[in-house]
Amino acid sequence: MATAPPSWRALLANVLRFEAGWLLCVLGGSWVALLAGSALIAWHLRVMAAPGEWRLLLGFALLGLALDGGLALLGGFDFSGHTRLFGLMPLWLWMLWPLFATLILHSLRWLWRYPLLAFLGGAVSGPLSYYGGAMLADVAITPWLLPTQAVIWGTLCVMLARYFPRFSPRYDLSP
Repeated sequence: MATAPPSWRALLANVLRFEAGWLLCVLGGSWVALLAGSALIAWHLRVMAAPGEWRLLLGFALLGLALDGGLALLGGFDFSGHTRLFGLMPLWLWMLWPLFATLILHSLRWLWRYPLLAFLGGAVSGPLSYYGGAMLADVAITPWLLPTQAVIWGTLCVMLARYFPRFSPRYDLSP
C-alpha cells in the first residue's frame, strides 16, 4: 500500500539540498564533497528516504563510477590538478551521483509519469550540469562529451520512467 507523498515543502527542500550539495562538491573539491555530500546523504537516509532507498543511492554511486569513470578513461574529461578516485575521476564528481539519486523517489517522482519529458529533461539538464561543473571546477571536456552525456542522461531518465514503480512501491504515480 502506497503512503501519501511528502509535502511540497519537503520536496522543495529535497531539491535545494541537492543544489547546495552540487555547488559544494563542484566548488569545494573532493574534501568538501566527502564531508558535505556524506552529511547530506546521511541526513536524507535518516529523515526522508523510503525503505530500502539506500540501495538506489548505492546503485547510482556505482553507476556513476562506471559511466563517468569510463568516459574519463576514453578521454572525455581532463582532470589535471584534481586527485582522482581509483585513478578515474575526482571524488567531488563521483559524489554527485548518489546526491542526484536522492531526488529520484521524491522531487522527481512526478517526472517518471512522462517518459518523453523525462528523456528531454535528462538529455538537456545532464549535459548542462556537466558543462557548468566543468567551467566552475576548471575541468576540460572534449567536444564529444556533452552529446554523449545527452544520450546517457536521456536514456537513464527514460529507464527511470519505465521502471519507477519497481524502485518505489512507496509512491503511487497516478495523478
